[in-house]
Amino acid sequence: MGKGEAFQALHAGEPFVIPNPWDAGSAKVLEQLGFKALATTSSGFAFTLGRRDGEVTLDEVLSHTAALAAVTELPVSVDLENGYGPEPEDAARAVAGAGAAGAAGGSIEDFDRGGRIYDIGHATERVAAAAEAAGELVLTARAENHIRGNPDLDDTIARLQAFELAGADVLYAPGLATTDEIHAVCSAVSKPVNVLARPNLTFDEIVGAGAQRVSVGGALTWVAAAALVSAAEGIRDRGDFTGLAEGGKIQEWL
Repeated sequence: MGKGEAFQALHAGEPFVIPNPWDAGSAKVLEQLGFKALATTSSGFAFTLGRRDGEVTLDEVLSHTAALAAVTELPVSVDLENGYGPEPEDAARAVAGAGAAGAAGGSIEDFDRGGRIYDIGHATERVAAAAEAAGELVLTARAENHIRGNPDLDDTIARLQAFELAGADVLYAPGLATTDEIHAVCSAVSKPVNVLARPNLTFDEIVGAGAQRVSVGGALTWVAAAALVSAAEGIRDRGDFTGLAEGGKIQEWL
């Protein structure tokens, strides 16, 4: 079974976690830990380049996708942000590029880095164009309301329903805060739903509310970065190297 087929099969099976590596090394670690699929994180990848989320180009993302796909046997789904352009053809180009780079899946969101959420009609046209270009790639359509200052659950649901009809394979509204919100979304659509993990909810609670897939976004990147900062501050402020004892052995992971 190829990566694309394996990724499709996961969405028809038991609910699963799809963690988000930020580089090839972290992808290999997560594979060794037994996860079944991986998803890129736009913010985590931008961090590796010394930039903020939204400051990376499509060409850089596709190179990153190819690097991850080359080092793991797992399916990789790529965060394509808004497709790196506002028009439907931009979304289609990004999705086609991800497939050519070795991705098994990709996501397109309805938020423009200029600061606006696309109106539902335009957003749906973009998803339809991406779906047409996706081929065997599993397309995730994202409604960004809840992390962009507009936590209107009814509008979010209406968007996801429109994206489903436009051909999306997976639906995603990052920022859902409660099991009631997750249940409302999952009950309103028939396609698999991805939910962004929250520290106050367990996997069982999230999938019990209806989720098929649980991702972590950039959170693992920030956990790793926080450990770096903590150890480095101990060295700088106290000459204390004990934080280095927490490190693992590379041969255990790669």
